[in-house]
Amino acid sequence: MPEYSSLEKIRLQKLEELRAEGIEPFPTRAERTHTSAQAIAEFESAEKEGREVKATLAGRIRATRAMGKLSFAHIEDGDGKIQLFFRVNEVGQDRIDFFNKMFDIGDFIQVGGVMMRTKTGEATLLVHEFKMLAKAVSPLPAAKDETLEDGTVVRHAALEDAEIRARQRYADLAVNPEVRDVFRKRAAIIKSLREFLDEKGFLEVETPILQPIYGGAAARPFVTHHNELDQDMYLRISFELYLKRLLVGNLEKVYEIGRDFRNEGVSFKHNPEFTQLEFYWAYADYLQVMELTEQMVSSVAQQVLGTMKIKFKDHEIDLTPPWRRLEMRQGLLDVTGVDIYAHTDSDSLAAALRAKGLVPPVGVTRGKLVDWMLSEKLEPTLIQPTFLYDYPRDISPLAKSRPNDPLTVERFEGYVAGFEICNAFTELNDPLDQESRFLEMGRDYTDDEEEKHPMDDDYLRAMRYGMPPNGGFGMGVDRLVMLLTNKHNIREILLFPALRKEEFNSPGETE
Repeated sequence: MPEYSSLEKIRLQKLEELRAEGIEPFPTRAERTHTSAQAIAEFESAEKEGREVKATLAGRIRATRAMGKLSFAHIEDGDGKIQLFFRVNEVGQDRIDFFNKMFDIGDFIQVGGVMMRTKTGEATLLVHEFKMLAKAVSPLPAAKDETLEDGTVVRHAALEDAEIRARQRYADLAVNPEVRDVFRKRAAIIKSLREFLDEKGFLEVETPILQPIYGGAAARPFVTHHNELDQDMYLRISFELYLKRLLVGNLEKVYEIGRDFRNEGVSFKHNPEFTQLEFYWAYADYLQVMELTEQMVSSVAQQVLGTMKIKFKDHEIDLTPPWRRLEMRQGLLDVTGVDIYAHTDSDSLAAALRAKGLVPPVGVTRGKLVDWMLSEKLEPTLIQPTFLYDYPRDISPLAKSRPNDPLTVERFEGYVAGFEICNAFTELNDPLDQESRFLEMGRDYTDDEEEKHPMDDDYLRAMRYGMPPNGGFGMGVDRLVMLLTNKHNIREILLFPALRKEEFNSPGETE
């Protein structure tokens, strides 16, 4: 049994008293006619016409003030806050006393009455009747006011600890309205992405989350077991290989927005499950996808935020197309002084990096050295929107090589604010070339390599039926949300991020 705090014990006693009086503190039904915003808007219109507005509201009590024969309260619903006015003339002294005794901050209440304006000019509901909708046993964290030496009052957020906020998102949402705004923006961003692609003629589809073979990226998967089939299954790490199968089936423009799962580290920009957007576009190449990408991201910003110029940390970022184009070879040369195409094996490239005073990882492939140069040296410098393009083939197994340049593939990544937000290719559609690359990658993996890209025989079979040339695109939606809400940790834009197992506290504790 949990150990309740003294405040919780008082509230539990009130529950017993309510039930002893025949009052159910968690009734089955609520009857609401208006949200707070609707009631205020209708009242402001009716004021000009001299007519009365009756309303029944419901929400969480956020503040109370008892004044003998009068009581004031504020409740909050999904639209905002509204003041309540309890007066002895309308409800009687017994009911005012009952409200003051039995209702606490955090409780959900239903109130019916007439809209009015107080002497201070605040639109208010003059209460005629009320009832409990849900008793809050545990008090929510309360905002704290600090008076500085100069007399200035600073209000500290009701819940500030990042760990508690992520672990108890329900409390975070309940007391911090700006957090609710972040997730409303997130929903608007995803809606805007869908609308943009739908208008461009793309078809939204759904592909398997449980897959017999994972693929489309180099990542360690989560593994589960299907009892009836008696086989291991994998939570998908990408939609790619299934979406491209649809191109074989003459669905020429397809996209999916959904969850991917990668059994890897957690960081400010990584979560084991994350929301991904991928699309595949028959008869297009990476240059056309590049143009569509800058149109899409800037359009979403304009629709959701009303501007293409955003602030992220200390940076003013302009998402207006066209974005900067930078060849990877040149970008890496600029920041390291090393030309990756002058070094065709890992030993030579590592030696060149050391000669420049750099300390690359030891015993890794040439492709991983290039990845290290990109992530450690070049990526942090890409603040304004930049398409980094033309990648080495050995780090891009599913992309098509440039004509007459078999070691370079038609790939780009989009960078903003010093981190990657998207990745795209002119997709490989030659089944024989694809098979040889799967085999080549298999030779490069060590026996204990966790981020392998396995051979997918069914995907190769699909390709052999004929796959049209196409451009493919993938974007981490979470990172786009971070960018457009100026949040610097992926936890801030995930309702329930992955966290270490909690040493569970009793309900009355706050960690």
